[in-house]
Amino acid sequence: MRKRVIAASCLAGLLGAAVGRADALRPGVMLDQTTADAAADLLPPEIHAHYAKGEYKNPIVDFPDSAFQWDDGFAEATQWNRENLGLDAAKQPVDKRTGKRPDYITGHPFPDIREDDPDAGVKVIWNLLYQVYNGGNIHTTSSVDWIGRTGINRSAGQDGYFLYYDGQPKHYIPPNPNNFLSQFLAVTTGPADLQGTAALSHRFKDPHKRDLNWAYVPALRRVRAVSPSNRSDGFLGSDMSQDDGNFFDGKTEDFTWKLVGQREALRLTDPDALAGKVVRHALPKGGWRTPFPNNDRTAGFQVKDWTGVAWAPVAAGLARRKVWVVEGVPKDRYYLFGKLELWIDAYTYQGAWNRKFSWKGELLNTFQSMAPPSAPFNDKERWNGQTFGYQLAENVKLSRATLGGRLPPGNGPQDLRVPLEPSFFNFDALSRFGK
Repeated sequence: MRKRVIAASCLAGLLGAAVGRADALRPGVMLDQTTADAAADLLPPEIHAHYAKGEYKNPIVDFPDSAFQWDDGFAEATQWNRENLGLDAAKQPVDKRTGKRPDYITGHPFPDIREDDPDAGVKVIWNLLYQVYNGGNIHTTSSVDWIGRTGINRSAGQDGYFLYYDGQPKHYIPPNPNNFLSQFLAVTTGPADLQGTAALSHRFKDPHKRDLNWAYVPALRRVRAVSPSNRSDGFLGSDMSQDDGNFFDGKTEDFTWKLVGQREALRLTDPDALAGKVVRHALPKGGWRTPFPNNDRTAGFQVKDWTGVAWAPVAAGLARRKVWVVEGVPKDRYYLFGKLELWIDAYTYQGAWNRKFSWKGELLNTFQSMAPPSAPFNDKERWNGQTFGYQLAENVKLSRATLGGRLPPGNGPQDLRVPLEPSFFNFDALSRFGK
């Protein structure tokens, strides 16, 4: 009898502790130094440490699955993929009947992820990337901010364009005789010593064809080819790389992927977007522009009397979500990082945390990404709706960070699903963006 009483008491204590932790993380609670212990198992250790030290502070918000909806036809496309798509030897998505990659894929390529599937990791990555492609062509201006613990050190303006040849609604995709998957162009608009620096990238659907990358450096007044391995290097000497992209923008087939499993996690999101405060304006030539009303409080250095680290995501909330954890090892030994650990939302497939390790297994960098709910484009299309942008690469060894997503002065465009011409991404025309 005594053993039963003791066992019952222990069980009650464990249940009480679990209920206490859940209650401590209910929507409306502020995760800060006083409540950080309740989130110890829900965050990467280096992120949890920011809360435990009082360096980050964010409210817990409710982000139900129903807050994210896709375009009309997305569910039907996902069902077709469920029945017809598989992987070939190169780990690219192919039609099971023909063994060839379809000319067009939309929806989740692999909606049924099983932990006992040896290919589960790469399937999660394809779902992540096609979630990005589905968002469509982008024209965006952004600041790249070099930030120390106590303030901003330097800032550079960027003008970026992304053209996707798959995943987004078909009417946004131009003819594709070169079998591209995507094209990317970024031009530095300031300060003066960096102005005119440009980067161009072409990615192909062919799994065996590596990316083509070029850079234009005004001081040299010439275009130079760049190795795909350099996509992992810091952009303009920052801690953010081209392969960070929207969250992860490496070529899937350049890595070996493994699913670690599924877990509960807290991830950054946009509280005002969840409250329905997103505004969109239709553009005269097509596409939509979203202003960022919270651009003046994206990070801690913008907020008066902020006592945490200067790069802290002050405008963000934390939502409790189920995530897939996937590990990727580069096949190229010249790649800067030896292992990536990606935490990816198991429902929306938006990225949350991207942890980067050296080839010896030492944590070097954590990429922190804010994922908003969806908002309507029109009566048939829906995509990410947000009131600010926050993407951060933190160098955990040197205690510094690089912030992307904040609009530069002038409140430049954040335009989605805009018409873009392939000729705009022509290698021969790259130098036209120089000084």
